[in-house]
Amino acid sequence: MSTPNTRYGSAELSRMLSGCRSVFFIGIGGISMSSLAEITAMRGIRTGGSDRADTELTRRLEEKGIEIFHSHEASHIDGYDAVVYTIAISPDNPEYTAARLSGRPCVSRADYLGFVMNYWPVRIGISGMHGKSTTTSMCGQVFSDCGTDPTVLCGAVMPAYGAGYVIGRGRYMIFEACEYMDSFLDFNPTVAVVLNVEMDHVDYFGSMAQIRRSFANFASIPGPGGTVIANWDDENVRLAVGNCPGNLVRFSTAGHREAEWQSADIDISRGLPSFTVLKDGNALARIDLDVPGRHNVSNALAAFICAYCAGIPADEAAVSLSAFTGVARRMQFRGKLNGADVYEDYAHHPTEISATLTGVRDMGYDRVVCAFQPHTYSRTAGLFDDFAAALRLADEVYLCDIYAARERETFGVSSEKLARAVGDRAVYCGSFESTAENLRQTAGERTAVVVMGAGDIFRVIPLLGLGNG
Repeated sequence: MSTPNTRYGSAELSRMLSGCRSVFFIGIGGISMSSLAEITAMRGIRTGGSDRADTELTRRLEEKGIEIFHSHEASHIDGYDAVVYTIAISPDNPEYTAARLSGRPCVSRADYLGFVMNYWPVRIGISGMHGKSTTTSMCGQVFSDCGTDPTVLCGAVMPAYGAGYVIGRGRYMIFEACEYMDSFLDFNPTVAVVLNVEMDHVDYFGSMAQIRRSFANFASIPGPGGTVIANWDDENVRLAVGNCPGNLVRFSTAGHREAEWQSADIDISRGLPSFTVLKDGNALARIDLDVPGRHNVSNALAAFICAYCAGIPADEAAVSLSAFTGVARRMQFRGKLNGADVYEDYAHHPTEISATLTGVRDMGYDRVVCAFQPHTYSRTAGLFDDFAAALRLADEVYLCDIYAARERETFGVSSEKLARAVGDRAVYCGSFESTAENLRQTAGERTAVVVMGAGDIFRVIPLLGLGNG
């Protein structure tokens, strides 16, 4: 069970945290939580936190003088004025329980981020069911390459920084705005980007109507003086943000006549797209992407528009985007296996799976092999038929057991059932060891092997002898 978001808002948190000299972070090892801890420490506030895992991120924080505990005990919060927590913790977490009983301010990650981001005058929030991390990283790289020294908070490791976040000294904050449990409604973007709107997180969202309302509320946050950059190819985006206040900037990769921004002359060469950026019918730049998949045309166009609206010259933005090489676990090349190219990918929704496997097809391989770990029982059950259809885009599919995350199996679904639904091309493996053995047996020349999922399927990678996973 997740712990709920708080909804205090920036004004109330300013009052609650007035005079606060120390903050403790429960779950400090996450990418977003660690970035917030570093920002807090940089502002001269004593900072500490807890996380069971000893990782590169927690070690980075310790090197900056931040106190880290690798267990959860009530005594850890002694001496701290306030507590920030990730909603992934259990409500009976001893530090969370102690904080609430003591009367200390106790604030969820998203609420605190919404408060902290007001330090930056221009705040660009990248939202959507798919493509957030890639677009955030693209945007961050362009703004960095073009000298604006941005702060960037991404949900994945970014190649430009070798980390999931960077704290800059410029006026721009670029951040990934996650919709799960309406977390992004706690944020305060001055520019809201909406990439796509689709059914997901079925453990929280009960209908498309609810999801559209959520994105409509997010798009309204910048207000009359702000900007909304929206993918006009997506019907649900149009329904969600069509009446938002402020400046509505529409883009399309499919020639939608109402969009001011378009991609034209799209060419795919061995999976890598090139396209021309048009604004009001006028060509501004040609972008030659170094990341595969037609879906990345849309991501890159959104990032380009963000840069253009910030005054970055079109030619400079195009050069930076053409040099972009991707983010961790998004079609990340991991090495060779019996002559096959092995990639790792984070896709965990049917639309993402379809986009990734279609992109791999465009790269010219004779065979596409997919090892997939479904993420959560609720998502697998709610989108079951769509998962089966998407996985059929691979020639062979090897299924690991479902990654439970915060859930228990009460949905009557399993990877074994999904394998049967996919058909003869699918094999239920269960364990990572069995999956790796099957991949070793099937991998060969002119084959792409995609190890795919948002859970811990990355553990298959070292079992294939390809690094640390």
